Amino acid sequence: MADTVLYDVTDGLATITLNRPDAMNALNIEAKVLLRDTLNEAAADPAVRAVLLTATGRAFCVGQDLKEHIGLLAEDRATGSGATMNTVREHYNPIVTALAGMPKPVVAGVNGVAAGAGAGFAMAADYRVVADSASFNTSFAGVALTTDSGMSWTLPRLIGHGRAADLLLFPRNVSAQEAYDLGIANKVVPAGELADQAAAVARRLAQGPTAAYAAIKESLAYGAGHSLAETLGKEDELQGRAGASEDHQIAVEAFVKKEKPVFLGR
Repeated sequence: MADTVLYDVTDGLATITLNRPDAMNALNIEAKVLLRDTLNEAAADPAVRAVLLTATGRAFCVGQDLKEHIGLLAEDRATGSGATMNTVREHYNPIVTALAGMPKPVVAGVNGVAAGAGAGFAMAADYRVVADSASFNTSFAGVALTTDSGMSWTLPRLIGHGRAADLLLFPRNVSAQEAYDLGIANKVVPAGELADQAAAVARRLAQGPTAAYAAIKESLAYGAGHSLAETLGKEDELQGRAGASEDHQIAVEAFVKKEKPVFLGR
């Protein structure tokens, strides 16, 4: 795998690291393709029980690589193709689908600024551990674009429609503390501890009842777009599945014995 995206699987935890620090982890075509394909690999790998998405350098991801983008737009004008914006369909949508839809918990370790699609990817994760020096910026309107990377779905669900509209219409840097206060960040930690603390959260999830976590992800996503009655039906379905799992049996037996359960993820 190219160095643009690093991938490691250890003890059930897949760590995916954006690695273009000199470009603040801006998303050129290579990075988008590798991130998409690596996330799909992690989602399909039965040895992976949780995923940590993080980055090297002083930025998490500043979104689209505008230096590459401006050249591609010039090619579009010359050819009349308009192909550049196909990146939403070919790259961003599959990346967000993998993050939000894989049946495994995903932690974003936000080490620095997360802007545009970078912010969108962090918001598509299930849990965000954020360095106290990091920030978020929706960015899109600042370059005369609308929202992508799933942010029109994730952001209102994290902070409400009104606040989401504010941040999208009037992009600005949102500090780590404000992100926590708004509900974007789940945990804010000292910058020097980000790598260790994000990994600790992700390892805890990887060692947990990951089949139950998958059901929790599915129920939250389902409930966001369905009625109470429909959601109660989905909960019944998913709870039946969870109740029949090996992990549930392990947990009950460990509780009776006053022991710590060792989950298998099935």
